[in-house]
Amino acid sequence: MLSACAVALRAGARRSVRRLPTRSRVAALPATLRRARPFSSSAARATDLSTRGMIVQTLSSVGSKREVQQYLSLFTSVSSQRFAVIKVGGAILTEYLDELCSSLAFLYTVGLYPVIVHGAGPQLNNLLEQAGVEPQFEEGIRVTDAKTLRVARDLFLQENLNLVNKLEEKGVHAQPLTTGMFRAEYLNKEKWGLVGKITGVNKQSIETAINNGYLPILTSMAETDDGQILNVNADVAAAELARALEPLKVVYLSEKGGLSDAAGQKISAINLDEEYDHLMSQSWVKYGTRLKIKEIKELLDTLPRATSVAIIHPGELQKELFTDSGAGTLIRRGSKLLSATSLSEFKDIDALKSVLIRDREGPDAMATVDKYLEFLGENSFKAYYDESMNALAVVLPASNGRQATLATLTITKSGWLTNVADNVFTALRKEHPQLVWTVKEDDENLAWFFDKADGSITRNGSVMFWYGIENGDEVVKLMKDFTQNGRGMLGDSNLESRLHRAANAASAANNSAKPVAQQARAYSTLARRPVLSAPAFGRTSGRTFVTQTNPNPPYGKKNASKDRPARIALIGARGFTGQELIRLLDSHPNMDLRHVSSRELAGTTLEGYNKRDVVYENLSPEDVREMEQRGDIDCWVMALPNGVCKPFVDAVYEGRQDSGHKSVIVDLSADYRFDNTWTYGLPELVPRANIAEATQIANPGCYATAAQLGIAPLVPFLGGMPHIFGVSGYSGAGTKPSPKNDVNLLTGNIIPYSLTGHIHEREVSAQLGAQVAFIPHVAVWFRGIHHTISIPLNKTMTSRDIRQIYQDRYAGEKLVKVVGEAPLVKNISGKHGVEIGGFEVDKAGKRVVVCATIDNLLKGAATQCLQNMNLALGYAEYEGIPVM
Repeated sequence: MLSACAVALRAGARRSVRRLPTRSRVAALPATLRRARPFSSSAARATDLSTRGMIVQTLSSVGSKREVQQYLSLFTSVSSQRFAVIKVGGAILTEYLDELCSSLAFLYTVGLYPVIVHGAGPQLNNLLEQAGVEPQFEEGIRVTDAKTLRVARDLFLQENLNLVNKLEEKGVHAQPLTTGMFRAEYLNKEKWGLVGKITGVNKQSIETAINNGYLPILTSMAETDDGQILNVNADVAAAELARALEPLKVVYLSEKGGLSDAAGQKISAINLDEEYDHLMSQSWVKYGTRLKIKEIKELLDTLPRATSVAIIHPGELQKELFTDSGAGTLIRRGSKLLSATSLSEFKDIDALKSVLIRDREGPDAMATVDKYLEFLGENSFKAYYDESMNALAVVLPASNGRQATLATLTITKSGWLTNVADNVFTALRKEHPQLVWTVKEDDENLAWFFDKADGSITRNGSVMFWYGIENGDEVVKLMKDFTQNGRGMLGDSNLESRLHRAANAASAANNSAKPVAQQARAYSTLARRPVLSAPAFGRTSGRTFVTQTNPNPPYGKKNASKDRPARIALIGARGFTGQELIRLLDSHPNMDLRHVSSRELAGTTLEGYNKRDVVYENLSPEDVREMEQRGDIDCWVMALPNGVCKPFVDAVYEGRQDSGHKSVIVDLSADYRFDNTWTYGLPELVPRANIAEATQIANPGCYATAAQLGIAPLVPFLGGMPHIFGVSGYSGAGTKPSPKNDVNLLTGNIIPYSLTGHIHEREVSAQLGAQVAFIPHVAVWFRGIHHTISIPLNKTMTSRDIRQIYQDRYAGEKLVKVVGEAPLVKNISGKHGVEIGGFEVDKAGKRVVVCATIDNLLKGAATQCLQNMNLALGYAEYEGIPVM
């Protein structure tokens, strides 16, 4: 019952963890760039000038689009003031001011508002020396008299102003908060003079600054109740800010970029609950390192367990915050793992039952759990869990020639946030050199499991993973056992039969209408997660042996063949879409274009296809019927104008009846998009399993694809009819001459057409289940569509709320990119996906404008067709498609 919360929320679930291959870094940043709030024209110009520099800097440090979206989802899941507290030392302000401001500008641009508190220690030392005053320290704390305080106050104000001005130059609104932010009393007036101990934090001023679109910039100066200014160490001020705000991250910017171990190597991560005592016993942990670790532990002990501390160089702030690998030293409380080998070792059996049932469904859930506990009471196992039971893993030991099996893994959201999931798997690897487990093939956490596995194979809806099995004969036996079991093997035949009996008993006891296979899911290694999720990798089938290096394995083998590529016939190849599809098929490793039909080009050689010589044919419906009857073709693609392909489709039907051969048909026209006997092929919105099982697929329209993806996440929040203003390049008008593809007429012009009742208006309305208005236009560029969509809302929402909804909805979709600003047609031309952005909300918060762009010949037609062909023929969905 592998049940798991969103991998997307695993902030800091990283370090020493091998990751799946990531997409290009160039694609990572634009998915998240967005303007925070409108600001003055001079500031906007400054931001425009600095954007290129920020992009270059970010691309060199930020990882994949997946990582960035994960951490943005996490950081925007809390109120703005709870994102991060960043402590900036004086040396950073003098030596790394530009890197600091570029990093903060990036955070501001993506809509994040850290609270900044700075010191100025080195500068103060220099000023005091120039004034003939020798700095004095007691126990590491500066002794502050009246003269020192005057110099410090003026210096802090100046450094604060310098930082604010530099940020404004980069288009960032920043607000200096230099007085009244910290309430304090004397730390020890006789010993340290005018040094304060903070007793309160003015959170309201910080919240007001952020709500007005400003980064709050604080100095480490405090005041007593009677107005006396006191000096406070910046680290202390940052810690007290963190205690007051309880942020997700506390960041200490350091020239060294982190803590170092005995060999001088940077320490990547410290889990205090597991490592603190060991670290503090090491001879090399002394002086500043020892003090810093001690202080951070004391701080984290007072904060929510999800909070972590990072010690990082200012130039690597983005990499630390937005990637799995990080850049500095990450310190968190972590969780100590406990273990049990018998039920009696659990302190509270009722608590254990609560953990096991929290992901169960149906009235028989408790009966199923009771049967499972009965089984564990009679058999050997080892359980791993943290004290709060945010994570629980149960391993059945190796026996009867079978490897150890991970029978249960359940992780809560808190478990992901505190890194328990990876801690558990680390413990499993230490004690179990070989391990097997099973996950449902439609589970969207498969990326995490692929990351942990050395290999996998799928059969009848389940994916079996393993690690540590290097003997080829053992792997073959494992795969054979798995493929012979319809539901998937758990690694112990006695357990398998026992679990099935338990499921039957539970089902009978509750008169449940659910099939037994669904009841048994309580004991299969099934992972589940909420809306905020990791990418939906791992669509697999029993057709091939898949290792973890293939993060997007295929669905079923229904029409695919092991010994030859799928045979494709293209009816109507003269148009732009047909040519794009030919180009994609030419690079597809598992598809062979056998026949291309075009009445105008019959007898000429097909260009752009290099796998074999293909000559255009003028295939008749009778030819198609005979080819289907003989079983010559695995997939027919109908790339014909609307209203033309029915005779060819009917011919395929007739050939099926005569022979029993059942090929796949993908129709690119609108002829069958409203026919309920056909599967609508928009994989990002239609269940992929439906497409994988289909033999007749209606490929969506280009306008309709972009419009649906642009509106779908907000359908539950619609407060009225969305209005879509769409503009297409003239390739959308086809190759047949018309005013809509007349370049002379279009030059310096835009032509509206079909202002009401356009077929895509009906298509979008039918698929979304909500009426929309669509106004299409054609412009002078060749390819690409832009939609500006005005959407009324049924509740007050902010731009950030809406952007988060889209990021969550499309997390992991390789061909949908959520960006900040309105996307541009020129940036999508020639690319295989959709970009969605804008998210501008009116003053009342009851209407949002969303923009979407798509290449009408690719994701609007040929690319989407290939997605559907891949799914229906049993190949990886994105095989042969360069992803965004």
